[in-house]
Amino acid sequence: MAKKKPSKSNSNTIASNKKARHEYFLEDKLEAGIELQGWEVKSIRDGKVNLSENYVIIQNNEAFLVGARITPLNSASTHVVADPDRPRKLLLNRREIDKLMGARDRQGYSIVATSMYWQKCWVKVAIYLAKGKHSHDKRTDIKDKDWGRQKERLMKHSTR
Repeated sequence: MAKKKPSKSNSNTIASNKKARHEYFLEDKLEAGIELQGWEVKSIRDGKVNLSENYVIIQNNEAFLVGARITPLNSASTHVVADPDRPRKLLLNRREIDKLMGARDRQGYSIVATSMYWQKCWVKVAIYLAKGKHSHDKRTDIKDKDWGRQKERLMKHSTR
């Protein structure tokens, strides 16, 4: 009797920040590697990541992801001190860091991570330059989404 291989999910996405699309106008996307410790990689493989309310800071010409929570596994080693909320260094080129710093300082952008995903064997983070939305912008987005749903319903019922 042949053994079946366990099916892998097609999605490489580990975690996403859906709230960011509601709170910000997302403009320029960058892909960054992330510096992780061993216990963090094990927790990421288990899906214990929360990206809500995160942001990127730049200190001493280095970018850090702050506010991302990677919960340690219960079976983590006893000699490792696991800090789930520690700032994690993002791996970016000098040119990309300069671009982020310029947009943040001159034009008032925020830098937000929207998703964490696997690319081959590496963990990558999608970060965006983002402008904050006002409440009236959020209301127009909700109206547009509702109108889209209503159009779909009308088209569905009209073809029957």
